[in-house]
Amino acid sequence: MAELHYLSLDEVARRLKARSLTSVGTTGAILDRIDRLDPKLKSYATVTRDAALAEAAARDAETAAGRSRGPLHGVPIAVKDLCDTAGVTTAAGMAIRRGNVPAEDATVVARLRAAGAVVLGKLQMTEGAFGAHHPSIPAPVNPWNEAYWTGVSSSGSGVATAAGLCFASLGSDTGGSIRFPSTMNGLTGLKPTWGRVSRAGVFPLAESLDHIGPMARSALDCAIVLGAIAGADDRDPTAASLPVPDCVAGLAAGVRGKRIARPADLSGLDDDGRRALDSAVEVLAKAGATMLDVALPAGFDRAALDWGPLCAVECAVAHEATYPARAAEYGGVLAGLIDTGRRLSGTDLARLQSRRAAIKGALDRLLASVDLLLVPVMPRSVWSLEALAAAGRDPETVARRLRYTAPFDMSGHPTLTLPGGMTGEGMPVGFQIVSRAFDEASILAAGHAYQQATDWHLRRPPLDA
Repeated sequence: MAELHYLSLDEVARRLKARSLTSVGTTGAILDRIDRLDPKLKSYATVTRDAALAEAAARDAETAAGRSRGPLHGVPIAVKDLCDTAGVTTAAGMAIRRGNVPAEDATVVARLRAAGAVVLGKLQMTEGAFGAHHPSIPAPVNPWNEAYWTGVSSSGSGVATAAGLCFASLGSDTGGSIRFPSTMNGLTGLKPTWGRVSRAGVFPLAESLDHIGPMARSALDCAIVLGAIAGADDRDPTAASLPVPDCVAGLAAGVRGKRIARPADLSGLDDDGRRALDSAVEVLAKAGATMLDVALPAGFDRAALDWGPLCAVECAVAHEATYPARAAEYGGVLAGLIDTGRRLSGTDLARLQSRRAAIKGALDRLLASVDLLLVPVMPRSVWSLEALAAAGRDPETVARRLRYTAPFDMSGHPTLTLPGGMTGEGMPVGFQIVSRAFDEASILAAGHAYQQATDWHLRRPPLDA
């Protein structure tokens, strides 16, 4: 049997319900593991030990009284440090916000608590959810190999979930920040449709691009968390009022009869990524899907290049209260993004918005012609820290890295990232499944079908060897 800390969220929930585990005992064990491993891994910004144990005791009392709040009841999780938590610092990876203590929870945090989850603390992240950690804040360390990137910006979420320091986490994705750390840490990560999950109480990077979603160990676990956090919210008028389907029940639908396409042109994709995608095609075909090749729409690559200035101008708005007035307190990478946004002209913005509308429409049409789209996460499947530093941060280099992620933030379509292989150096490799807007149920069902036939999602980093 797997160690407690590496069980799936679903398995822990079932054991808690059966009372073969207690929430206090489970929470205490994970907190002790955090104490032991996180001084090296640096995944947590804040650990709320006393509050977590108090929440766990309350959940155990409810269980003893025959009450259950659902499949998250008593399960220890953690949230990215841009989600407001009442009475607990929410810094969003920024030195300038170290004194920010919200009076109320973000909607997603409040919904997790209402569903019975035990919140262990706040997970470290890049400054302002962009591409680099603040110089004064140590970056999380990849538990598979410390010489490799953790992904951004939900770096702490990826590390903590992979290392057994929580059973699931919340991340945010503006250009790939659920998908990159999910891939680099061997996790399953869901970027829901824009508007499926409320952003109320979540510090923005770029409001029209930001998505909040779960990072976990399986499609099933992601479906459980999504069920708790999704839905309309009076605090966020952009949160869609559409009903939220039961994605856990929908996992049984599988992929039989589905038409799943992948890009015919995968030039530039490395061998590890190609093997993962080829294997996924084979597995999904055996599960009953019809596999097709399609051309990605014209403008797909331009969308990744356009993402940068669009993100920049919205980021400048998000920081106008403190930038440039307190620019010296910002790290250079985030400051550079804000400066780019402040220089953008109205006519430049209009052109960007026009091209964004065009790529969204083109992807809508493509996804209307098939059921699902299978794509890589990155052209280069894994990145060492050395290679990442050598590559630099010029717009074209960043756009190439975002080729398969940013267009779906621009369009708002939901994507599920799955582990699908390992490199010769022992690092996980991922791929994405994309669906039509508000059809998270289909990508989760496809991901579950894939994971029923493979064991990549059961691989764990060698921390306990």
